[in-house]
Amino acid sequence: MGDVPKRVKRLLREQSAMAHEEELRRALVPLAEAFGRWAQGEVGSGELTEIIHKFHQGPARDLFRRYNDSHPEMQVAHAIVTGVLDRANIPGELLEHLARALSFYEAEQASSGASSA
Repeated sequence: MGDVPKRVKRLLREQSAMAHEEELRRALVPLAEAFGRWAQGEVGSGELTEIIHKFHQGPARDLFRRYNDSHPEMQVAHAIVTGVLDRANIPGELLEHLARALSFYEAEQASSGASSA
């Protein structure tokens, strides 16, 4: 992000943080449900511990890796293309800055959709 304007850098950081929060929220929903089942006595403490461990080793770790690298353009573009972030809420100057990354993920999504059809 060497010659990227400060405003665009700030927008990237903000959108990346929003995407991370939304993906983490989505990943925590099954864990919250497991805690609810545990509170109702439907799941034992050992089983809940295993669910927590799997969450930590899986989704939590994957999201940490995704959002703690040095490529916020790719993080935000991926979040837009996959619907984590609403494109309509992204400032135009940021969409313009992300045009190549967005094209990359849109092409990737189109090719994976075509191969699974």
